[in-house]
Amino acid sequence: MYPLFEFPTIGGGMIIALIATFHILPCHLATGGFWMAYFLERRGHADNNQELLDYIKKFALMILIFCFVLGSITGVGIWFASTIISPRAISGLIHNYVWGWATEWVFFVIEIVTIYTYYYTFGKVAPKTHMRIGLIYAWAAWISMVIITGILAFMMTPGKWLETGGFFDGFFNPTYWPQLFYRTMMMLAISGMFAAVMAGFMKAGETKDYVVKTAGRWGLGGLVLGALFAVWYYFKLPATAHEILATIPYAAMMFKVSLIVGVIVAIYFILLIAGRTALVHPVLAIAMVIVLFVGIGGGESVREFSRRPYLMPGYMYSNQVVAHDLEVKGIKSELARFQEEGFLQSNYFVPDEWRNINEKNYLQVGMLVTKANCVICHTMEVDGRSSLPGLIASMGIPGAEDLATFLETIGDDYAYMPAFAGNEIERRAAAAYMASIVPNNEEEPPTPEWVLSGE
Repeated sequence: MYPLFEFPTIGGGMIIALIATFHILPCHLATGGFWMAYFLERRGHADNNQELLDYIKKFALMILIFCFVLGSITGVGIWFASTIISPRAISGLIHNYVWGWATEWVFFVIEIVTIYTYYYTFGKVAPKTHMRIGLIYAWAAWISMVIITGILAFMMTPGKWLETGGFFDGFFNPTYWPQLFYRTMMMLAISGMFAAVMAGFMKAGETKDYVVKTAGRWGLGGLVLGALFAVWYYFKLPATAHEILATIPYAAMMFKVSLIVGVIVAIYFILLIAGRTALVHPVLAIAMVIVLFVGIGGGESVREFSRRPYLMPGYMYSNQVVAHDLEVKGIKSELARFQEEGFLQSNYFVPDEWRNINEKNYLQVGMLVTKANCVICHTMEVDGRSSLPGLIASMGIPGAEDLATFLETIGDDYAYMPAFAGNEIERRAAAAYMASIVPNNEEEPPTPEWVLSGE
């Protein structure tokens, strides 16, 4: 285990989610934008339409700046945030897919070289050569998605990897193909939205009308096909994911948010196809990008909730505890060891004075054990996001003894929460700490004797 990183009030999980959700916009635009650029450039050269070619150059510049500056920064941000918040998860993924990432980085370098070459050779090389450069970029970007999707899908459904440990058994897992096709379609929808944003800066005329209608067609086509592949994706999810979506109000709400946003964006694209060029006014078009961002956030929230209580189902819990034996890799369950021998004795970073619980330190140790188990999903503040004190109060179990019983049932009766990692005394110490942070708790505080009596 690594030292804990806690982000008060907001929570570390939300930090990763915000960065990752924003990253999807430049990432998917970078992947899909040049397919549209290639299509429009062919039309521009065929019609000898300089205005359309000028638009494509500005569109390419927008991709270069937005995707390869903000997109790259947020990409690094995901790595940084994930490494300090969930270092064991990153370690596990790297140990399994380092060559996958290395391959993706090769294609990313191709993307960087070709997009700069494409932009700075605009009008300076033969049209066919220039379009081939754009096509090389488009293929390289899509292949990057092909590779990354395998790793993302593995984190949802590892498939046969749990039995074989094989690279491709985990990569081509049950949700790989539907997620790849879904993301491919969504990259076209996002590209259509940003094409509409850039069309808002064009002067009125036939070329602008053509671009607006094309953006609407690409956007609506991607959205409709993406929705169909999303249905396929949904039915490939395990039964536990369906249960979570049906029983956890927040997950159900975010699912509805993504559906509502999908309908709003689809109507917007339909209006663009109908020639409503006034709707690409920069302020309105950017507002629609924000709406799209909210919808992406809803969809990503559903994806994250669907794999609870795991980071990697069948292997590692969201709190980074190895939950099950993985015989093919020679890995033993830490959960069984923590529940038998105790969490404190197995964690190198626990202060020496806290390794043995006594009547003076039991609340401090309870805080440590609680955060080790819960802080990845919950905050300890009453007014924090997914507040643990608020959750306990809402469940009506503020007493330490009842909380200790509750902690014994998570992982079974509450399958979307990881099983408690710790022995009986640590579980009681955690329950004592939890009871102490519940707002307006009228229950009698636990005695040190009750905490230390667990064996």
